[in-house]
Amino acid sequence: ILYLVYSSDWPMTDYVSVSTAHFLEQLKGECHFSNGHVRSVTRYVYNREEFVHFDSDVGEFRAVTELGKPIAKELNSEKDVLDNYRASVDRCRNDYALVDILLLNQRVEPKVTVYPTKTQPLQHHNLMVCSVSGFYPGQIEVRWFQNGQEEEVGVVSTGLIKNGDWTFQILVMLETVPESGEVYTCQVEHPSLKNPVTVEWSEENRCKLLTFNQNWLQRIGIPGEGRVRGKPKIEMIEDNLPPPVGNLAFSLKC
Repeated sequence: ILYLVYSSDWPMTDYVSVSTAHFLEQLKGECHFSNGHVRSVTRYVYNREEFVHFDSDVGEFRAVTELGKPIAKELNSEKDVLDNYRASVDRCRNDYALVDILLLNQRVEPKVTVYPTKTQPLQHHNLMVCSVSGFYPGQIEVRWFQNGQEEEVGVVSTGLIKNGDWTFQILVMLETVPESGEVYTCQVEHPSLKNPVTVEWSEENRCKLLTFNQNWLQRIGIPGEGRVRGKPKIEMIEDNLPPPVGNLAFSLKC
């Protein structure tokens, strides 16, 4: 669905007598495009209240308020005016063709990230979030899978959110109780993508694995084969100790 609006002043005093103090007259032209159907609507507004409009699907002016009744009657009696407004749907088609060239053929790929809302241990209720952002156009399909099986129960969505720069974002969440070994996958389909994008999350690949030189481990007083799992000790090492003299290697698994 595409919706275009055009607005301008309109001399309502040509049809009725009004006070010149504190009033606003507006004419709003709208073009609606939905599934190949084109519709033109022109609205006349006085002090923020619509009082008469023309709808190309109806083919004539219709009053919305008492103020609009004499105006609708007058406009419908003028054949040239009616013919001009009935032709407005063709102008909408021309505008749509221009917009289609400049805007509707644009494609911006989405950025997809997956994360839990809580850092609680396994076997606790959690909310897995699939964040999809920066995409255009707005047509998008987001699915959740658990261990390869699509999940439909417990899935909630924010709906499309406009970013203000023509792009969109959306959050699709899965309510679950993660267990050890489970893999959660968010799959995204979008017109900008040749193939669906999938992003996985599991408890195992959430952790960082740092591999230290054996001499460095002995220096900081941590026994073992050169591997340390978990974040607390590693953060303390980075904050409170100088850089190692020997070789230090690490790999990140996420």
